[in-house]
Amino acid sequence: MSDSLADRLHVDMVAAMKAKDKDRLSVLRMLIAGVKDAAIEKRAALKDDETLRVLSAYAKKRQEAQAEARKAGRDELAAREEFELSVVRSYLPQPLTDAQLQELVDTVVVELGAASIKDMGRVMKACLERAAGRADGSRLNPLVKARLGG
Repeated sequence: MSDSLADRLHVDMVAAMKAKDKDRLSVLRMLIAGVKDAAIEKRAALKDDETLRVLSAYAKKRQEAQAEARKAGRDELAAREEFELSVVRSYLPQPLTDAQLQELVDTVVVELGAASIKDMGRVMKACLERAAGRADGSRLNPLVKARLGG
């Protein structure tokens, strides 16, 4: 058996079944279903980076749902979203620190020779590719804008 992320999800799902951990099992089943849906849409098995994108999208939805639940004063729902988010994050790579993000932006701007805000799209694309799931656009955007003088 290979050590792919999808395989890890399946192994952990079986472990959650054996441990009778219904909450964790529920989250793992949702993740596996999302990965399967993406594979069906692609009509091929997903590579780890594609699986990471699926998990990152799920994590982002959980963050948004948690924020909405807190705003609505639904603490029990927010706690459930936080639990789901913690399970998903255990499969995601460690996020880049602010200093690492700034260094990444600076490096990409120099390599691409970006000089103005007109180059923002190229810089953002390159930064997101290099961050590989360890940072999202909402964290990168203000850094790139500031660096390009926007």
